[in-house]
Amino acid sequence: MAKHKRGGRDGGGSGRPRFWGRHAVAAALANSDRQIMRVWITHEAAPEFAFDPATPLTFADVADLGRLVPSDAPHQGVVIEVAPLEDMWLGDILVGAPERATLVVLDQVTDPHNVGAILRSAAAFGAIGIVTQDRHSPSEGGALAKAASGALERVPWVRVVNLARALEEIAEAGFWRIGLDGAADTELKDALGPQRIALVLGAEGPGMRHNTAQHCDALARLPIGDAVESLNVSNAAAVALYAAAVA
Repeated sequence: MAKHKRGGRDGGGSGRPRFWGRHAVAAALANSDRQIMRVWITHEAAPEFAFDPATPLTFADVADLGRLVPSDAPHQGVVIEVAPLEDMWLGDILVGAPERATLVVLDQVTDPHNVGAILRSAAAFGAIGIVTQDRHSPSEGGALAKAASGALERVPWVRVVNLARALEEIAEAGFWRIGLDGAADTELKDALGPQRIALVLGAEGPGMRHNTAQHCDALARLPIGDAVESLNVSNAAAVALYAAAVA
């Protein structure tokens, strides 16, 4: 079975990820599997959170917090340093999948804002998880956590070495694999049939790789009008997740 492997880190000199923003920090606090290693916070923001007294905490002003995060990042008065979540097996989410389930598979989608937004949509529409490659996908980090608005802590995320092999394992678990392709003849609503769906999306521009498309049971397009050529991958994922949820 394919195993999740956390990639590079988005953080400070410790190599640990740093999260910022009140939604991302509150979600990390609510996740019993997330270990918070250090906190920087303004006096104004402090009353909103209940950190473990054993966690090192430094009061800082807004300018000091700004130096702990990427330029112009909206830290909202709080920054935390965390330990990465434990690795996860693909089988962990497949074996216990309900009879009706949706899974998201991303083929070399590398932008952390897009992956974060997709995690948020996955949480909103009840997807059981997302699958990406170990390489060619963003690390668990602050920009992604901020875009996910808490969903990084709630949606299982599996990284695999070989995406084609993972798609084979997903099929063996009874999932119908639908690759989103703007040039496909079939609309997504007509490709949705089986109760277990794996939505496969490629990177903006190149889209799905040929080998990934070959490991899909169907290729389908979203019925977008002529006013735009295509949707941002995170927007396309949101539309596809909604379609799968109401089918």
